[in-house]
Amino acid sequence: MKTEIVPIDSVSMDPANARKHDERNLTAIRDSLRAFGQQKPIVVDQREIVIAGNGTLEAAKRLGWTDIAIVRTTLDQTQATAFGIADNRTAELAEWDDEVLRSLLDSMDDETRDLLAFDQKELDAMLPPMAIDIEEDEIPENVEPVTKPGDLWILGAYFECEDCGKKYDYKQGLEMSACPCG
Repeated sequence: MKTEIVPIDSVSMDPANARKHDERNLTAIRDSLRAFGQQKPIVVDQREIVIAGNGTLEAAKRLGWTDIAIVRTTLDQTQATAFGIADNRTAELAEWDDEVLRSLLDSMDDETRDLLAFDQKELDAMLPPMAIDIEEDEIPENVEPVTKPGDLWILGAYFECEDCGKKYDYKQGLEMSACPCG
């Protein structure tokens, strides 16, 4: 496999590309290209049509690049089309190792982490909150504990309102002084 640097206008997007690239995706690709450069070539067929890397080509054009790295496939048209679909599909089938991902993300500064195109909601869904060590208050002897409406009780990985029973995750619960029901 030989990588070539060619004028960006010499290759064309695949008009039959089944993969859609919305603005969020193109912004993420553009930000990655800007931060890290082109670390892998796009794949083109004998007609100079992109088989894999249409989003990269579009993002590079938006950055004003004049050249792009390519590799030419020798697959016939049917196989090249199948490869393009397989290239996209195999990435979709992968899963994150949450523990390793958390460790990697924790090792990065905020600016670098922002380049990865995860929004906070996605990170929260992907990475359950880390365990928080909470020291229990000592209850003085001869004093009966009293629960007020709206008090939040820690029950495993979440807080639960004593009054209404609504559950809050750690992060949400720690940011609250009481449940809104109280």
